Amino acid sequence: MSAPRIRLSGPEPIAVDEIPALNLVFSDAFSERYRRDGMTGVRVPPLNPVLWRFAIEAAGAGAMCWRDAQGRIAAFNLAHVSGREGWMGPLVVREDLQGQGVGREIVTAGIRRLLDAGCDTIGLETMPRTMDNIGFYARLGFVPAHLTITVTLDAGSPAGPRPERLSAHQGVLRARAMTEIAACTDQVRPGADYAREIEGTLHHGVGDCVVVRDPGGAVSGFALVHEVPLVEGRVLEELRVLKLVVREAEVLPGLIERLGVAARQAGASRVAVRLQGAYPDLLRQCVATGARVRWTDLRMTLAGYGEPTPTRGIVLSNWEL
Repeated sequence: MSAPRIRLSGPEPIAVDEIPALNLVFSDAFSERYRRDGMTGVRVPPLNPVLWRFAIEAAGAGAMCWRDAQGRIAAFNLAHVSGREGWMGPLVVREDLQGQGVGREIVTAGIRRLLDAGCDTIGLETMPRTMDNIGFYARLGFVPAHLTITVTLDAGSPAGPRPERLSAHQGVLRARAMTEIAACTDQVRPGADYAREIEGTLHHGVGDCVVVRDPGGAVSGFALVHEVPLVEGRVLEELRVLKLVVREAEVLPGLIERLGVAARQAGASRVAVRLQGAYPDLLRQCVATGARVRWTDLRMTLAGYGEPTPTRGIVLSNWEL
């Protein structure tokens, strides 16, 4: 692969005190991307700093940045390892440095990080209308998979079934629940491990993990949710589902109902769920119950490192913040 036409230092770790600079690079670059796609009036706002802290911690050694000669952030890539499931995002090149080979360098570094970590799924998501991005990732070995369709459902009634929150458990009870969550995940998607994201969510106070159990008391499904505004300075509008796993499809309606109650408890008016296109019937069912389609993203995976489709149950794994 050809080297970038400018010299940058990196990759280097991202420091949490650099979040304002990170946010500025993010906002400027994505606003320009929308402008080039014809949406000239769109300005992408800065993200909630506490979510940046969560994302940097969740990515660990995969939170990488590159700097220009003045030491300013020129680009960054957060490469996430969830067991053997690996994904990248956000990844951004500063607006004035785009088209100079920097993007190739940061994506290549992310792929290397995920390969070294033993990931057998490596992917990312991009806007499906952005031909430049799709072509760019295709040249780096990525192939299109399916759409991820974001839908929202109205918050539930406070009189609905009370959600069991992982944050309500401490010590041995929480450790036991985490063990059961890991076992449930492995039954549906062997090798995936969402413990780091769950623990980071609880540590930073940005959300919770809602658990459902079978009649015998064992965990049969869970959803990792964030309950803070995505955008800096905004009020909370929706509870966002980052990960959702159920052992059997029949468990999903009860979990969704509890998520609606959790949204109401958090003061949100709706629940946002990102449905991967591997489950076409799930979209039909959600829309039939009143869900509204809000957004689409194109899922792409590195050739030879595609995302497996479960033979049982459902797993919805968000590859975005």
